Amino acid sequence: MEYSIAIILVALLQYLIFTFRVGFSRLKNNVLAPKTTGNEEWEIKFRIQQNTLEQLIVFIPSMLTFSYYVSASWVLLPGVLFLLGRQIYSSLYLKDPKIRGPGAVMSIFSNIALVIGSLIGLGLHIVG
Repeated sequence: MEYSIAIILVALLQYLIFTFRVGFSRLKNNVLAPKTTGNEEWEIKFRIQQNTLEQLIVFIPSMLTFSYYVSASWVLLPGVLFLLGRQIYSSLYLKDPKIRGPGAVMSIFSNIALVIGSLIGLGLHIVG
């Protein structure tokens, strides 16, 4: 269980970095609260942060469930792939939003593996 908690905490740290990047760039790009549009550079950073938040909603509970019902060690594989996927997504999106796909796919497939694995593990636990 410690591995899943460690990966989740790193994912939350990554998310906080994305969030600070958005906040600090508000003044630089003249996107003052409560605005969420108006400067493409800022909007890209905002979308990276928001998309990561959307993915974390699936990632966090499925990491814990997978760790508990499937494997506290094997959870490292989709967990690390998720983190790498988010970082690749961010880097590519900052370069050109049209090429962000590989990172998004890594994150989404990591979440799919976690959810399906968790469902199978829980199902086997219930019937076993």
